[in-house]
Amino acid sequence: MIKTILVGLDGSDHSRTATRYGLWLGEKLGARVVGLHVIDIVSIEGSFFHDISGSLGFEPYLDFSTKMRQVLQERGEALLQEFAAQAAARNVLSDTSLGMGVVPNEICERARTADLVVIGHRGVNEKFSTGLLGGTAESVTRKCPKPVWACSTEFREVANPVLAYDGSARAATAMASAAEFCTQLSLPLTVLNVSKDANLGQKTLEEARAYLAAYKIEVRLELQQTANAPERIANFIREENHDLLFIGAYGHGRIIEMVLGSTTEYVLRNCACPVFLNR
Repeated sequence: MIKTILVGLDGSDHSRTATRYGLWLGEKLGARVVGLHVIDIVSIEGSFFHDISGSLGFEPYLDFSTKMRQVLQERGEALLQEFAAQAAARNVLSDTSLGMGVVPNEICERARTADLVVIGHRGVNEKFSTGLLGGTAESVTRKCPKPVWACSTEFREVANPVLAYDGSARAATAMASAAEFCTQLSLPLTVLNVSKDANLGQKTLEEARAYLAAYKIEVRLELQQTANAPERIANFIREENHDLLFIGAYGHGRIIEMVLGSTTEYVLRNCACPVFLNR
């Protein structure tokens, strides 16, 4: 059951969409929504490294960090006030929190007292689509102890969710979340398996059918026979106009992920809809 939703706010377009999804979920699930803005400590100290100008023979700008901190705090407070006003307008129970530190670390720490974290793919100062690793969104999806809802700039009310299911333990956790979500919102669920082996894929789908039979939801099973699971998942979502993907997070070993990437990473970068990640 999702009762507390944490939304990461930074003022970017993706963050504003995250706010819309967070408040929409708060309405639908009767959940409390917490808006979190983190003042990035790197923005205050990283570029000046304790007034390195002094060691170069220039007069140190000793007041820089204080002024920067003040500006960033005022900006963060304004973002939180805007969030609170939007929640009040929709009669959603809400709270706000202003933190300071390394942004992904702070989000993951605050996530311990939430049931779901909603973030945008990109922030004000990051390029989520470049580089194998790095960026606030990607760091959060890798480290967060709770499920993560990662969204792009377009908001659509969820009506046609899909679950990518491969029979793994993490996929089973994602299936449990999908079943609860679809039950609460009275939505159908498509279960997609991508496998080179049709017999194995069909067996995996039958496992999903048996599990989901306990829930009062409409279930459609889809088997796609191919070796390239990440690309097929992303393409299937576009072809079938799905608006939410449930998937288990990072099913391979960390070394394999760092060198070769993973299904999760590919889907996050290429999926045309929000992604609900489960560990």
